[in-house]
Amino acid sequence: MTMRAAWVLALLTAGCALAPPWQPLHCGDPQHGWRSSEFGGDGSIAFADDTLELGMGNPLTGVTCTAAIPSGDYELEFEAARRLGNDFFCGLTFPVGDAYLTLILGGWGGALCGFSSLDGLDAARNATRTLRHFPHDAFVRIRLIVTPTGVTAFVDDQPLCSCDPSRHRLSLRPEVELSRPFGVAAFSTAATLRGMRWRPRR
Repeated sequence: MTMRAAWVLALLTAGCALAPPWQPLHCGDPQHGWRSSEFGGDGSIAFADDTLELGMGNPLTGVTCTAAIPSGDYELEFEAARRLGNDFFCGLTFPVGDAYLTLILGGWGGALCGFSSLDGLDAARNATRTLRHFPHDAFVRIRLIVTPTGVTAFVDDQPLCSCDPSRHRLSLRPEVELSRPFGVAAFSTAATLRGMRWRPRR
């Protein structure tokens, strides 16, 4: 091994050693601070082996966590799939500093994605609006990076939507207020989520 190669390897190894460890969130597990959001008209909720099953609600089914939730600058990742229905199968409400946003995947007929809400405008009406097709029973990998000046969502490692929270007033639609401080919901849709975890960015 050359001196340069050894130096590069040492840097990479040091970077890996310094990376904060991932912390599992056990999405939906009552033993880890999760409970039904109790929207009214909720469908079934089942948790097993780090996998959460949300049954179709009328209209919402969801779970909320109040223990050991992400905070500060962080990244979050998990997998999700739509099982039944044609609306959002993932409405992830998460903290951004002292405020909150919701990441919507597959809403308003099945394809609309974005952040709700920015300056009072939900994902269907603000600049983060984008469209993506989500086949039934197909898991996608979701990654979220949150900092004071940037919130970015990725699906299968491809950028989906982003915003600078310092330039907007952040709020939630009334329907998902019960997801605070951290929760996930599905709208008239059955969904599966698994492997949820987070880590600090620094």
